[in-house]
Amino acid sequence: MHSSRLPSRRIVLGIQMTFNLGFYAVVPFLATHMRDHLLMSATAIGLTLGMRSFSQQGMFFLGGLLAQRFGYRRVMITGCAVRVLGYLGLAVAGTPAQMVISACLTGLGGAAFSPCLEALAAQLEREDHAVERRRRHGIFAHFAVAGELGAVAGPLLGGLLMRGGFPLAAILCAGMFAVATAVLYAGLPADDRRPSAGVLDGWRDVLRDRAFLAFALAYGSYLFNYNQLYLALPAELARIAAGEAWLAWLFVLASALVILLQLPIAALCARWQPRFALMIGFAMMSSAFLCLAAGPCLGDAHGFADLAVLPAVLFTILLSLGQMCAVPVAMSLLPRFAGERPLPLYYGVLASVGGAMTLFGNILLGWAHDWVARLPAAGESGAAFSAQWCLAALLPACSVWAFSRLALPARH
Repeated sequence: MHSSRLPSRRIVLGIQMTFNLGFYAVVPFLATHMRDHLLMSATAIGLTLGMRSFSQQGMFFLGGLLAQRFGYRRVMITGCAVRVLGYLGLAVAGTPAQMVISACLTGLGGAAFSPCLEALAAQLEREDHAVERRRRHGIFAHFAVAGELGAVAGPLLGGLLMRGGFPLAAILCAGMFAVATAVLYAGLPADDRRPSAGVLDGWRDVLRDRAFLAFALAYGSYLFNYNQLYLALPAELARIAAGEAWLAWLFVLASALVILLQLPIAALCARWQPRFALMIGFAMMSSAFLCLAAGPCLGDAHGFADLAVLPAVLFTILLSLGQMCAVPVAMSLLPRFAGERPLPLYYGVLASVGGAMTLFGNILLGWAHDWVARLPAAGESGAAFSAQWCLAALLPACSVWAFSRLALPARH
């Protein structure tokens, strides 16, 4: 898509905000709904959430290929329509199999939509640097803030909608995505590319880029880390017998932190080497899991005290701070890896690696949580609960080590 056919920054940022609003009004409450109303085990919940993430981030490469074949506009609109079907499916799902299928549809819709939006943002950033090299904040810092404006309102909206039940919330959010589909149809410029039969050539080029693939493996743990807001955080709150209100407010806290701190942190990280910013970010994410591991020392499953929620609060804060350091830096490096090759494919492969890590990591953690729940002694259970989060902390710690050794391109 040529610069003359790019949408405005306002449209791209507005789309990001709207879609996060609909997403965060439903997805944070999925684990609780599956546990309390569908009586699913932690393993089944982990599988469902992992499949949802894998069908989205894990299939980003497919969205990238389709974008090269049919253009951004068609693929984004199709993705929105698929997500509407997924949300309607979540509203009526009554079995684990139906929940998995519906969750995967919501993910596939995002897999078609998100790579195109991120590629548009990257092209806008490239155009910004060509016009005004002194711009203090790249578009990806604003992109994160716009997304968090939707994310901070999403859990609050979801908390209100959940009073009418999860199905009502899912149906209303499906309506929100349906309206967004119509807006995209009317507001996105028509793509002037002609369908090409050679898109697999670009895919082969990406797979031959060893430096990028090593970067993708190191960065892939980010998605697993971030998805623990949907699996680890509800599990910790359930352990201390905290209610759904705490889950909504902790999501609001995560979003508020990004809204208030993302631009200052992005400005600070811009002064550092990309390697250092990525290492700091992933070290914070690893520390977040260690905070959960300390949870049994402050509270147990038989009651709730103010101090018992401290590990969950620290987990949310450190995970958010790590995200703010690492994600804009990583996203700004991708156009340098891609050069003249198709950007959506690079975003697709990066997310696909993360999606695969999330799927297998969630299944493993869900199984571990079910095993811990079957332990008879409270003390033994607490030690095992801590051990699973120490193991989870190893993945971002390995990323810190990997970034210390990888050769990374300069951002500017």
